[in-house]
Amino acid sequence: MYELVNRIVRLLQTVTPQPVVRLLRSPYHASLASLATVSYRFPAKKLTVIGITGTKGKSTTAEMLFSIFRAAGYKTALISTIRFAIEDDSEPNRYKMTLQGRGFAQAFMRKALTAGCSHLIIEITSESTLQYRHWFLNLDALVVTNIQREHIESHGSFEKYVAAKRAIVTTLARSPKSARILVTNADIPETKNFLSIPVTKAIGFTAEDLHMLVSDDREVRFTYAGEEFSLPLPGTFNAMNALAAIKLCEAFGIPLTTMATALATLPTVRGRVEHIDAGQDFLAIVDYAHTPDSLRALYGAFKNRRKICVLGNTGGGRDTWKRLDMGKIADEECAEVVLTNEDPYDEDPRTIVDAMAAGMRRAPTIIMDRREAIRHALSLARKGDAVLISGKGTDPYIMGPKGSKLPWSDAAIVRDELGTLLANKL
Repeated sequence: MYELVNRIVRLLQTVTPQPVVRLLRSPYHASLASLATVSYRFPAKKLTVIGITGTKGKSTTAEMLFSIFRAAGYKTALISTIRFAIEDDSEPNRYKMTLQGRGFAQAFMRKALTAGCSHLIIEITSESTLQYRHWFLNLDALVVTNIQREHIESHGSFEKYVAAKRAIVTTLARSPKSARILVTNADIPETKNFLSIPVTKAIGFTAEDLHMLVSDDREVRFTYAGEEFSLPLPGTFNAMNALAAIKLCEAFGIPLTTMATALATLPTVRGRVEHIDAGQDFLAIVDYAHTPDSLRALYGAFKNRRKICVLGNTGGGRDTWKRLDMGKIADEECAEVVLTNEDPYDEDPRTIVDAMAAGMRRAPTIIMDRREAIRHALSLARKGDAVLISGKGTDPYIMGPKGSKLPWSDAAIVRDELGTLLANKL
């Protein structure tokens, strides 16, 4: 049904006037969400569905939960920004969105059930609530990682963005499941307030729960409730992501020792502080950081390294407020800054980059071709440096004007350019 609906919608879009499309958009999405649920026979009712929302950390936390539940013996499926997985069967998410519409989630849940899955981990974004994609998920649990400023223009204000997140939490409260577990960040006022929403169990997590916290370039270690945890990911922010996962799994009765083993052997989370190693004597990192808070957190994870930073500003025509901030942070934290193109959509990409440069005291290097920008940054690296390429993560395209898209992979480009760089040094 999912592919059939896609074909019908594409046909209708070519013949329906835009004013009519805007008028019918809301009832269309609501009706489609309902129809898909009925068509796939209410699959969420037979699954334990664990949602994850928040501005940052959703994909990493989803991967952690996926690994822990599998280690605990549950056959588990995953819908995330990075990939779709049913146990070992995995494919990359190439839709340029986290939670697809037109019945995708319902179709995937039915597929997971057919494969024998009992649990589903699913990322839920604030953008998806605008199209009712959070309907009929029948959540058993929800993790709220944090709330930071993002998607302000699409929602209308930061307050409306927070309200969209609250709508997801309310979805949990209204779920027909008998037990409804909420785990939310108690260090942030907006997410701490969610603890008052009526659910079966509301659990706050805070940085004070982490003891003996130590982080280096490749891992973070801490103790929680007397158990030692080690993650193959750097940064305090990843310790907080792990803590959110631990609190949720604790509520499900999974032993701490099982969690520690699963997290210690966590597979590479692609595009999230991903090390690209080709034998070079410096670090090359690909990360999704595309907000001021996440960019500062990324740079802070490599505070003892000389940093060469490649960045742009994701999303032409949106979140223009953050451009000065992103430039300012890079200027403060990086020895060398290379500004480049990311996802300009219909906006002039040079205008975006110039707005970032306006927040900097030093003149950055501006190279609009993203491959050339990465090549240049790698060529500047000395032994022990860290080259940090941020903004795209696993995004599969660079989005251009009039819906155009250029197939892309930061990680693949970095590997290619490192190979050429090292070959030229022989």
